[in-house]
Amino acid sequence: MTRVVFLLVPQLHLLDLAGPAQVFSTADDLGHGYRLDYVAEQEDVPTAQGLTLRAGTRWPRLHARDLVVVPGWRSDTLRTNGELGTASLERLAAHHAAGGTVASVCSGADALGRAGLLDGRRCTTHHDIQEELARRHPAARVVHDVLFVEDDRVLTSAGIASGIDLALHLVASRHGPYAASQVARSMVVQARRNGDEQQAGVMLRHRAHLVDAVHRAQDLIDSRFTSRLSLASLAAETGMSERTLTRRFTGATGLTPLRYQQGLRVERAEHLIAHGATAESAAREVGFQDARMLRRLRARS
Repeated sequence: MTRVVFLLVPQLHLLDLAGPAQVFSTADDLGHGYRLDYVAEQEDVPTAQGLTLRAGTRWPRLHARDLVVVPGWRSDTLRTNGELGTASLERLAAHHAAGGTVASVCSGADALGRAGLLDGRRCTTHHDIQEELARRHPAARVVHDVLFVEDDRVLTSAGIASGIDLALHLVASRHGPYAASQVARSMVVQARRNGDEQQAGVMLRHRAHLVDAVHRAQDLIDSRFTSRLSLASLAAETGMSERTLTRRFTGATGLTPLRYQQGLRVERAEHLIAHGATAESAAREVGFQDARMLRRLRARS
């Protein structure tokens, strides 16, 4: 039986907690032996989403096989998170010193840093606060734009949903990839992502504009990017001429519709390759005739 202790900080984000908790709860349902505990410095813990949680104030006895997770919280800056006291930080450090594993989601990395657990180690956090984390903990090696990082039983992940990826990684590390895939399937998680995948993929990086017609065109490409799409059909479905669509799409995203589709294909192919697919099979699955175009596009990016 592995005990997972979640250390709750006021104004924590619910999904930072619920995502990993669901992973380990589902793993237990599938017979892998997990017990979940929730501790805090006060019994009633307000969350950023307005729901108050009830936690214990006494830590359970921990063993080296156990895990402590610090979900992230909402604050204007990491510097204003003073609601986690010295005793809790010492608990984190002591568990790691005794051979245990500690993990964080989003701003929870700052708690690990304050406990001295990031010094000399690779780590990450949400892209909005990576620079501040690096300034606050100069001895840490902050890795930018990845989902999660593992370094000597200290695991840190990006924001919100990436806590699910981190937890699935831990299940895979302890019970094998099939067990993690079972959990992901039960949770209806589309794919288990590797830690070095980018926090913001092609779909998100090119959506920060305010042009509704271009968003509609992107929706069409996103849903059918593995198929052959003509500029004429996209223009017809979005009610624009081909020239207008190309001009507005490029102005909003920095890419032509074709380059946007190719970016989606390459990103998906790289995910498949990272999970064991050959370049040839990945290329065909995302819509290329063979791997030659995939190799050219990967080399260009």
